[in-house]
Amino acid sequence: MKTKFNKMEFLVALYITCLALAEIMSMKTIPLFKIFNYQLNVSVGIFVFPILFAINDVIAEVKGRARAQQLVYTGLVMVAFIMIYSIFVTWLPESNRFSDGQAYNAIFAKAARISLASLLAFLISGLLDVALFHKIKVKTQGKMLWLRSNLSNFISQLLDTFIFTSVAFYSFQDGLATNFNFIMSIVIPYWLLKCFMSVVETPLTYWGVKWLAKK
Repeated sequence: MKTKFNKMEFLVALYITCLALAEIMSMKTIPLFKIFNYQLNVSVGIFVFPILFAINDVIAEVKGRARAQQLVYTGLVMVAFIMIYSIFVTWLPESNRFSDGQAYNAIFAKAARISLASLLAFLISGLLDVALFHKIKVKTQGKMLWLRSNLSNFISQLLDTFIFTSVAFYSFQDGLATNFNFIMSIVIPYWLLKCFMSVVETPLTYWGVKWLAKK
C-alpha cells in the first residue's frame, strides 16, 4: 500500500524539531564581532528561529490565521513539556555509576530556564506574528507576500528576542547595568541577524507557499 506524503504533517514535524533544538541548544552564546570595545554576542538559536517564523508565514498564507495559531499553541505545549521534563530529570537522584551528575544537572537546569524564556517569548511573539501577518494581508488585499512576511517578522522577532534574552541570560550575581549591557549586546545583533535571515529566506517563503498550496 502506497503511503501518501502529508505536507502539513511534515511542516509541523519540522517546526517542532526546530523548536526542540532551540530549547536545548540556545543556552550557548557565541561572540559575533566587536564595535570598538563593545562585544556583540548571539545565541546559537539564531540558526533555527527564522525557520520557525517562515513556517508560520507559509501556513498562515495557505491555511489561514486559525491554523497558524494552532501551530503556535502546539509549540507552546511542546516547550512547556520540555521545561517540566528538564526540571523533573534534574530533580531525580543519579545512580552511583553515573559520574557526570553535576554537569548533567547544570546543563538541563539551564535548559529548563531557556524553555521558560522561550515559553514567554514565543507565546507573545508567535501570536503577534500571526496577527500582524493577517492584518497586513487584509490591508494589502492579499498582495505583497514579501511585505507582510518580513514586516510581521521584524516586529515580532524584536519582541521575541528581547523577552527571551532577558529571561534566559539575566545574571542575578551581576548588577543591572552589567546585565543590561550584556543583554543588549545579544538583542541587537540577534535581532538584526533575524531580520537579515528573514529577508534572505523570502524566496523560500514564496516557494513554501507554492509547495503547500499545490495539490
